[in-house]
Parts: sequence; structure tokens; C-alpha cells
Amino acid sequence: MTLARDLAILVARIGIGAVFIAHGWQKLVTNGVDGTAGFFGSVGIPLPTAAAWFAALVEVGGGAALILGLLTPVFGALLALNMLGAYIFVHAGNGMFVDTGGAELVLVLGAGALMLAAVGAGRFSVDALLMPVLRRRAPEPATA
Repeated sequence: MTLARDLAILVARIGIGAVFIAHGWQKLVTNGVDGTAGFFGSVGIPLPTAAAWFAALVEVGGGAALILGLLTPVFGALLALNMLGAYIFVHAGNGMFVDTGGAELVLVLGAGALMLAAVGAGRFSVDALLMPVLRRRAPEPATA
């Protein structure tokens, strides 16, 4: 990987992660889980209280993990799936622009999270620090 690519991934992780943390914090603290669950129920999301906890914790925890570059493929995929749910249940019928409840924000966040899941965290990450350790501990494949 080139330095420019690793720096671009780092900037993307920080920006996307920060937005996810802010939105998860809003669900946990600003609106509260009860308020978030009430909204989720009003738009037809099944198990709204469980979904509110899931969304809030995935957004805060996943956002922090993206910033650190920790388990980036896992958290990137979880965050992308979370945004798919937001698109399907809330934003799909509202056009594109965020000022009318449209899909632009969830599409960008979902695509960014999916991109990070696919390309990984890059060199400036906890994942990069852990890889040599995990490779040393991996068992040798069995031979016949």
C-alpha cells in the first residue's frame, strides 16, 4: 500500500467514524433510547427497543472502532447493514436530500462503511498492529 492510500483510508475512517459516533450518541443521550425506540416503532421497525439499542451501540462502538481501525471489516459491515435498515425503514420514500428526510446521508455513510469493510483499515490502525501477532499465533494447516 502507498502512503497516500493509507492516509486516505485513515481520513475516511476518522470522518465516517465521527459521524457514526455523533448519531449513536444522539440515539443514546440526546433523544434517549426510549425516544429513539418510539420513533423506530412509528416507522414500523420491528422490535423497536431492541433495534434502538442495536443501532445506538453499533453506531457509537462501530464509529469508535473505525477511528481506531479495530476490526474494521467487521464493524464496517455492521455499520453498512445498519444504514441499509435506515434506508429501507426511514429514508427510501423521501427522495434524496436530507432536508426532506431523504437518503443521501445514509447512502454515503453506508457506502463509506462498506468500502472500509472491503479495503480494511490501512497501515495506520490497530488492525495493522495486531496482524503480525495474529499471523504468528495462527495454527499451521493440517496436511494429509
